[in-house]
Amino acid sequence: MEKLVHLHVNGASRSITLDPETPLLFALRNDLAYKGPKLGCALEQCHACTVLIDGAAVPSCKIPVSQVENLEITTLEALGTPDDLHDLQAAFIDQQAIQCGTCVNGMLMAAEGLLRRERYPTDEQIKEALERNLCRCGVYDRVRRAIHLRTGRELSKPWSVVSDRLSVLRDAWGASQPEELGSLRINPDLDSWIKIDGGGTVTVMTGKVEIGQGLKTAVAQIAAEELDVAFERVNVIDADTRITPNEGITAGSMSMETTGRAIRQAAADARHILLKLAFEELEAETPAEQLQVNDGVVVDPATGRQTDYWHLHADRPFGVAVSGVGQPKSPADYTIIGQPLERTDLVGKVTGTFTYIHDLDLPNMVHARIIRPPGPAKKQIPLNPETLQSVSVRKGILKIVQDGSFFGVICEREEQAIWAAEKLAELAIWGPADGTSANGLTHQTIYKHMQESESIDFAVVNGVGIEGAPPERQPLTQHAIRATYTRPFGMHASLLPSAAVAHAEPDSDKMNLWVQTQGVFPQRDTIAPILGIDPAELTVIHMEGAGCYGNNGADDCALDAALLARAFPGRPVMLKWTRADEHGREPYTSPMIVEMAADLDADGTITQWHHDVWSYTHLNRPMAGTETSAYIAAQEIANGMPKPAERPRYIRHIGEYRNADPLYALPNKQITSHFIPNAPFKVSSLRTLGAFANLFGIESFMDELAHAAGEDPIAYRLRHMQDERAIAVIKATAEHANWEPRTTPNLTGKGRGFAFNQYKNIQSYCGMVVDVTVDDSGKITLDKVLMAVDSGEVINPDGLANQMEGGFVQAASWALFEQVTFDENGVTSLDWDSYPILRFPDAPIIETVILDRPGYPFLGAGEASSGPVAAAIANAVFDATGKRLRDIPFINQPA
Repeated sequence: MEKLVHLHVNGASRSITLDPETPLLFALRNDLAYKGPKLGCALEQCHACTVLIDGAAVPSCKIPVSQVENLEITTLEALGTPDDLHDLQAAFIDQQAIQCGTCVNGMLMAAEGLLRRERYPTDEQIKEALERNLCRCGVYDRVRRAIHLRTGRELSKPWSVVSDRLSVLRDAWGASQPEELGSLRINPDLDSWIKIDGGGTVTVMTGKVEIGQGLKTAVAQIAAEELDVAFERVNVIDADTRITPNEGITAGSMSMETTGRAIRQAAADARHILLKLAFEELEAETPAEQLQVNDGVVVDPATGRQTDYWHLHADRPFGVAVSGVGQPKSPADYTIIGQPLERTDLVGKVTGTFTYIHDLDLPNMVHARIIRPPGPAKKQIPLNPETLQSVSVRKGILKIVQDGSFFGVICEREEQAIWAAEKLAELAIWGPADGTSANGLTHQTIYKHMQESESIDFAVVNGVGIEGAPPERQPLTQHAIRATYTRPFGMHASLLPSAAVAHAEPDSDKMNLWVQTQGVFPQRDTIAPILGIDPAELTVIHMEGAGCYGNNGADDCALDAALLARAFPGRPVMLKWTRADEHGREPYTSPMIVEMAADLDADGTITQWHHDVWSYTHLNRPMAGTETSAYIAAQEIANGMPKPAERPRYIRHIGEYRNADPLYALPNKQITSHFIPNAPFKVSSLRTLGAFANLFGIESFMDELAHAAGEDPIAYRLRHMQDERAIAVIKATAEHANWEPRTTPNLTGKGRGFAFNQYKNIQSYCGMVVDVTVDDSGKITLDKVLMAVDSGEVINPDGLANQMEGGFVQAASWALFEQVTFDENGVTSLDWDSYPILRFPDAPIIETVILDRPGYPFLGAGEASSGPVAAAIANAVFDATGKRLRDIPFINQPA
């Protein structure tokens, strides 16, 4: 029953008509347009929805509006505006205490509630106050620092740069021509990348997507540097099938190596063309390439005459291909690259004015939910018309969509869609799904099942899978050292569930789709055939959502939204998955078993090395141009597509054998992948793919071998390493962590562990020392982390450090806590209580040492710090207790 409800929000009285049992969050977001608080779980478990009620930080996703009438409600928008920031918001920006930013509302409001009680809170008080505030990107330590900065405490940077420009300054980029750069080969037109705008700005276009990694800021720095314009003049548009270049999927830590290099050359070419135009207009006496440019103003030093880019070329196409005619700058001339500039999106994110996909509010928009069982073992049996009619008469329900076993509901209001979906789920009849392999399995029996399953076995040589049966191995001696390591099913578990908006035009094939995908063109080209339309009729536009780093539920949600919009043309349809949808049906990362074995000679030198890995696929994104589809709904609708066969890929460092080939110089390496088709759940890519488990095995095993040889773990690695940059990173890690050599464990409850990797053996190098405390109950506390990283030429050191910290924290959460639990009826870890992750009190202090290499190629950094984490923690626990941890998650193992 609706009634008039009176709320006092941000100092103003507001009256709205709605059901008094409506949760406050929906009234704030959908009726009053306060988008700062986010819907993360609707269970009061993540606190992304926190507001202040009479000065106290309270989650708003469950509390009814009837309980807060006439109380003072404060949202993020009231703290400060983009033009007048609150000191706490400014501190968050100063410390870059944000990656994707979907947690920042909860963090800021909880921090503000704390600061209203405690003027100078201690670390322990901060951790206690923000314990329920979850973050998946890993900015806990930066939030702690920001709160201290707000109180006036002076802070040193959590990162430092070590750079020897004289020894490394050279043209290490090589003589690559533009056509050799993949993104330029596919998108050669300069106008696909750079546009000189009429308003005194420059627009840069990239086909890669911003997911909180600072991509837009880095791209803007590169373009501003090469064009000689102020950083503030550069606007970046990412991933829109109408206007941006097609750069496929944002994955594999390849963005700077692809779009970064392409934009670098495109901007250099644009500058060259603009200087030629200026030379002609100015009738310059100075050669074109020697004209002076300052913030887009071009001056002939010989005559003093000047012009600017906007007078020369505003709103005009270049009309040429990127040819390499422009010479990119030497690092010695950089003024913008290498600087820790503030990210361009942070002001909007700390003030609640940034629009995420979940915040999109189009005219006449309706709201939808889907109904699915918690796992693929069941499917919905269509309900009869009488049952549907009993629900559809409820006010606000516009349409119930049934297509095969695809099942959704469309309503006027979001809370109406939630009620209807819950009611339909109660009425739903779940029958057995076709072809499921999950029957009888549980998370306790999965490893046995994997090793007993029929697998496709092949050798991995120099990081490349070799199709065909692996060669017979040289047997190990009877004194060989052996160990087995495991990693369970794991989730992306993005802080906000997936969302998408679709608008199907009536009496037309045209559809617009706003999504949080990591690849708009692949999404367009894989959804259009399912809808039966030409891809040219489908426009896909990226909008930011919660950070995920991999193939989470976003792509499936996009198709769900498109199917619902097709059934309800003419009005935009906002679909949000629920927390149970996301936890229960997102593509997980595959469980893995890694068996290691090695022989040592009398001096402790490795003489043979065996590495076996068992895994399901890590590559299950929908692919265009096939008769199959990996989308869940494609197998549910009546005239859909079958799911693709799961098969291994035989390319370099991919899937389950990513980083299985160690960088160490080892003789007689024999690496075998045992690929298992037909995973019991949908699995696909999660940050690092198989590298996390492989490096857990490799770096833990190297520690075990060092101990067996009676050597210091770092010294042992160094004597098996020949790569000069790897040696530099390992030594820098040891030096800055004040590592003291040890040959026996400490056994005091406090320990230090080391681990190292070069991601994919071709990208960023990362070494780390982790300090832990292990109490008598076996609880592991991460005290401090020191990382050293070599990512080639550094664009933004603070952004790089933030990525390294986030990669560590997310991987530490995998190692310590995370495991998908399930039984014969489906997934049981459907919320944050049943799928615990690393929380604020668990987060360590992190310091990052950056080895800058000016003039060297960019190396991808988004996944470099995640791979070594589990081994570093396990090695530290061994140092503290003498116990080896070989099974993830560690939290279930007494130390």
